[in-house]
Amino acid sequence: MIDLHCHYLPGVDDGARTLGDALALAAASVADGITTAILTPHVHPGVFDNRLSALRPAFELFRQALAEARIPLEVYLGAEVRIHPTAFELLAIDELPFIGHFGEDRLVLLEFPDGQLPVGGLAAVRFLANQGVRALIAHPERNKEVMRDPDRIRPYIDAGCLLQVTAASITGRFGAPAFRTARHLLEKGWVDVVASDAHNLSARPPVMQEARAELVRHFGLGIAHRLTEERPGELVARRRTETAASGVA
Repeated sequence: MIDLHCHYLPGVDDGARTLGDALALAAASVADGITTAILTPHVHPGVFDNRLSALRPAFELFRQALAEARIPLEVYLGAEVRIHPTAFELLAIDELPFIGHFGEDRLVLLEFPDGQLPVGGLAAVRFLANQGVRALIAHPERNKEVMRDPDRIRPYIDAGCLLQVTAASITGRFGAPAFRTARHLLEKGWVDVVASDAHNLSARPPVMQEARAELVRHFGLGIAHRLTEERPGELVARRRTETAASGVA
């Protein structure tokens, strides 16, 4: 499986704290059936002031540590970007990390506030689209406004956004409202990717295999394969090609 959302890069956000923690998470993800992961530390101005140039050295050290520990996880650097004016400033100076591509567009993993859909959110994703950037919305099923009415996310889909649902929401680990909302989005056919959003081995471990089993049980093997392997693979295919050519992930 391919995981497009996880917080393994150590010491940069609320995910892995130490290199040991990060390696343990990586080993657990491999044991869970994950072969490729996009590391997506938070870019959240005022909370986690990350940017591409600052994250690259930490990523290279982690990639080297994976190789030395012989953990067979293919990794690339991305980010989970909070919707915020600073994100557009980072975009303008080529400091915004992307996770892949959708057609010719660059693909950004975009995070909304937990409590509501943001005022001006649709204008923001349309602005990004005009800059050749497609938004993959992180865990909409955990947004309180979407929980109250899942159809509130529909205008974002109509605007060209993709949706990423969390594996732990599908398994019920994020509670009944997130579980019901995830199921609704899946039944509508609106979900493009299932990812772990793993942070640690205690409260937020990778549970992709468990989520995949639920997808197979309720939606069939084809959908499970599509959301955990085929679609994520399409979104990172260009990164793999570029990395093979340049050696830079």
